[in-house]
Amino acid sequence: MNAQDQFVTDAMQHAPQLFSTALRMTRNRSDAEDLVQETFVKAWRSFHTFQTGTNLRAWLFRIMTNTYINKYNAQQRRPTESELDEVEELFLYKRLGSIDQSKLSSSAEDQMFELFTDDEVKNALEELPETFLLPVLMSDVEGFSYKEIAEILEIPLGTVMSRLHRGRKLMQKMLYQYAVDRGLIDESLIQVGNDE
Repeated sequence: MNAQDQFVTDAMQHAPQLFSTALRMTRNRSDAEDLVQETFVKAWRSFHTFQTGTNLRAWLFRIMTNTYINKYNAQQRRPTESELDEVEELFLYKRLGSIDQSKLSSSAEDQMFELFTDDEVKNALEELPETFLLPVLMSDVEGFSYKEIAEILEIPLGTVMSRLHRGRKLMQKMLYQYAVDRGLIDESLIQVGNDE
């Protein structure tokens, strides 16, 4: 098998992950399919620039992210930066005490996510402004390191950390509201606790 055929074989192994992330980015199956197809076309054309032994997955995600930003956001001059100063630090975790303990499991992470349906978590993720969506997707869904995310998105490492922090806080706030709406949290207990 020549180098180009091996590259195609290796690259195609990442297609499901690329499609999953593309679907979350575009929020539309057809657009996600187009984005992944365009990513592979660009990767094929740029095959000669790929350095064997480096992270092929990160390289493909960088191509896809750049394609998404250039193609799907060309209509907008720049994604709107959201000011999230009103989002409290550890918004959801501060309110765990008001949740019915019989609905909780053993680990803190399990306790949090077992409270919500997959759709609620997915909706909270997809409702994030794009500025925060891409770093959260790359880190929490795809498992890229902060350094890899900085390279993929072509932003400074500090910006990655800031956007992840703020994006996660916003998700916590949205999930907290889902918990209130479903009756998992009694806000009257929180109000009393905050007044003291």
